[in-house]
Amino acid sequence: MTGTQYGNGREDQALAKAAVDALVGQLALAPKPGLPDPRERTARDHSALRWSARALLPGLTAMAATARRTGEPSARLRADVGAIGRSTEHTVALAGGGHRGALWTLGLLVAAAALRPGAGPADITDLAKQLAAYPDRRAPRRPSRGSTMSARYGAAGARGEARAGFPHVRRALAALATARSQGASEPQARLDALLTVMSTLQDTELLYAAGPVGLRQVQAGARGVLQAGGTATEPGAAALGVLDTDLHRRAWSPRGSGPLLAGALFLDALKPAGARG
Repeated sequence: MTGTQYGNGREDQALAKAAVDALVGQLALAPKPGLPDPRERTARDHSALRWSARALLPGLTAMAATARRTGEPSARLRADVGAIGRSTEHTVALAGGGHRGALWTLGLLVAAAALRPGAGPADITDLAKQLAAYPDRRAPRRPSRGSTMSARYGAAGARGEARAGFPHVRRALAALATARSQGASEPQARLDALLTVMSTLQDTELLYAAGPVGLRQVQAGARGVLQAGGTATEPGAAALGVLDTDLHRRAWSPRGSGPLLAGALFLDALKPAGARG
């Protein structure tokens, strides 16, 4: 992605499309422990999620265009991105819903990428961190499930993740590179990256559904797959199957991890082909 500060509509659309493609790519992975995937038992849910993911495209394009015009992280840009995000949430709801976490993550990263065309992942996540530090004064003042769990357990939550510069997005990028360098297929590398996020993320959705003990159990299960050699190995694949079955049986869904993997896949797509993995 290259261009001037002001760029043009094609560049903004290209960033938004890369973000939506990353989200769709994350949705296509299987088996994702506790998360919807395209296998038969969740095919209908997966199809709806994939359809509604496309509804993010206009909003993400608008975020990129607004950031490019503004030129730097600022309170004004944070307010504009927030307003576009709330409008986009409504559009996505009409298309079937979902993806609130992905919209937050990808929206900030797309805006940051538009601020500095051609920047690498470290610069983009730093710009996103600066942007997330500004309060969104127009946001509704009502507690969410995530904010409630963050207050109760001290978890960083989605806002804390962004204000820290998306550390789990960066960890997922590193895991992608490591798995690829060790000969894993692309789906296996992406699953290893997802499990890397799951192994340490203080997922507020899991805290709500399973409490701190359940969260630690899921984190340990994800670490177990990686310690067994990752999904490219027979022991790792077996451990993944056990974890997936267990989470679906308990109806525990680590929903916070998927959007962060999508963020990593987005940043990975912006890198020159020779710089990946």
